[in-house]
Amino acid sequence: MSRSRISVHGASRAALAALLLLGASAAVRAELPSDTDKGPSVTVLGEPSKHWVWVNDLVFPHMSDGMAMLIDGDTGRYLGTLSTGWGFVRVLLPKAGGLIYSPEIYFSRGTRGVRTDVVTIYDAHTLSPVKEIQIPPKRSANMPMMANAVLTDDDRYMLIYNFTPAQSVSVVDMKSQAFVREVETPGCALVYPTGPRSFFSICGDGALSLAQIDDSGNVTLTRSAPVFSPAKDPVTEKGVRIGKTWYFVSYEGQIHPVKAAATDASAGAAWWLTTEAERKQGWRPGGLQQMAVDSRSQLYAIMHQGGPETHKDPGKDVWVYDIATHKRVKQIALSNLASSIQLTSDDKPLLFSIFIDKPVLDIYDAADGRLLRTVDQVGTTPALLVTP
Repeated sequence: MSRSRISVHGASRAALAALLLLGASAAVRAELPSDTDKGPSVTVLGEPSKHWVWVNDLVFPHMSDGMAMLIDGDTGRYLGTLSTGWGFVRVLLPKAGGLIYSPEIYFSRGTRGVRTDVVTIYDAHTLSPVKEIQIPPKRSANMPMMANAVLTDDDRYMLIYNFTPAQSVSVVDMKSQAFVREVETPGCALVYPTGPRSFFSICGDGALSLAQIDDSGNVTLTRSAPVFSPAKDPVTEKGVRIGKTWYFVSYEGQIHPVKAAATDASAGAAWWLTTEAERKQGWRPGGLQQMAVDSRSQLYAIMHQGGPETHKDPGKDVWVYDIATHKRVKQIALSNLASSIQLTSDDKPLLFSIFIDKPVLDIYDAADGRLLRTVDQVGTTPALLVTP
């Protein structure tokens, strides 16, 4: 009997508690604003600042969830995120602003199924997708490289490197917003713009495949003489550009200038980032995005001490050079390891650095190397940094 009474009392208390919860729930519902049927609102970004930076993340642990995150370098404020699909490389920013371009890959079953490759066009103010341009499902899936996808200098064509393993380039007309054609580049990889309607790819023997595009998107190819020596001291693909000259760095730390146009290319005199004594100490460049240039024709390079095969290793030092004189003008000691660096394009540049294994974005004054601010928890495996 006592057990029966306890059971009844317990049930009564449970019922009373349930009624109180229902009442509280009803009270909460009654307090909701009356205008919730208007739907969500979207915050609109202002005009892009030259001190904004896109941190591009391939999200290596779950590569179907690529993302690009926008950070304000002046405040460290997180401004927004794009969801960019599988094996993501980076966004591209046309000079006119207003739009963001992103080559993306999707599978019908998330991680498997029918593959669809697109260039997604986003509104730069709302970060909302406005259009997709379908392209051949051939885009190269490799560690992120800036030269996987580029815009011609006039922003008319997007050029996307394909590897199936046949090598080719997809040409996308961003004016008509349509895929134009695929250009075969056997034995030659990646894409580097050289003018309003031209680009080159780097070939296995050190030559360049030079390409010229006409108004209809037709491409004419010529091949240069070798400008690099792949067997002696290979260059990385991580070139940076000032005007008509691309600067590539070798594993050992030698800069190779290449002046390239639509139909011709020539190699300039190579010069070292290091002294002979520093080379004996093992100093060399490294990283995923290991060099950057500013508006004053200065070259910045991530440096570390290591052996010949450490050209991808991060570093905690950035050495800065005057390109005209080849002289080192300053050294910046970083607070954290960096595998990628980037500079803003104004006359008071910021230097951004990040390490793919540690999602912390450091922001420096490029003039004196002072750490200005740090932004924590920026993605998962942040790779390439892109500035307007």
